[in-house]
Amino acid sequence: MNSLVFLISTAFSLYIMVVLLRLWLQWARADFYNPFSQFIVKATQPIVGPLRRVIPSLGSLDLATLLLAYILTVVKFVSLNWVITGTLVLNPSLFFYGALSLLKAAGGLVFWVLLIRAILSWVSQGRSPIEYVMHQLTEPMTAPIRRFVPVMGGLDLSVLVLFIGLQFANFLIGDLVGPIWFQL
Repeated sequence: MNSLVFLISTAFSLYIMVVLLRLWLQWARADFYNPFSQFIVKATQPIVGPLRRVIPSLGSLDLATLLLAYILTVVKFVSLNWVITGTLVLNPSLFFYGALSLLKAAGGLVFWVLLIRAILSWVSQGRSPIEYVMHQLTEPMTAPIRRFVPVMGGLDLSVLVLFIGLQFANFLIGDLVGPIWFQL
């Protein structure tokens, strides 16, 4: 049973991150001709494409992609509940947990993108197409921090400050929501 729960949870979580990454790429106006961006678009287009015909965007926010990510989080909880309990129940609290889980997944995605950017900056010296996209995604968040925390000896501390801010937000939301936040 635990192996099936792990498999379902991991598969849904990874695809939710890919969908959120598409949303983030659109918001940051990243290079969509980059091979990494093309992978994200191709992985999500079969579902997002038809949704976009029905659900319009709200300014620069792609509501179809956001709705897909939310639906996936709710379906993740429904299917995990079905595997664990053996009954298919649509509890209204699952919709709330889905929204919380989507928020937590977005924070987790920011963490992983920042971590990948930091690691790639040590090894690739700017030649990787993935590093270019990671830079485009994170620069709107790190540039304002660099105004207050200057680069010290070639070491950019803005990513570290952002990590601390993300961790603080994680604990703050956990204090506000309760222990369920840490179980999502």
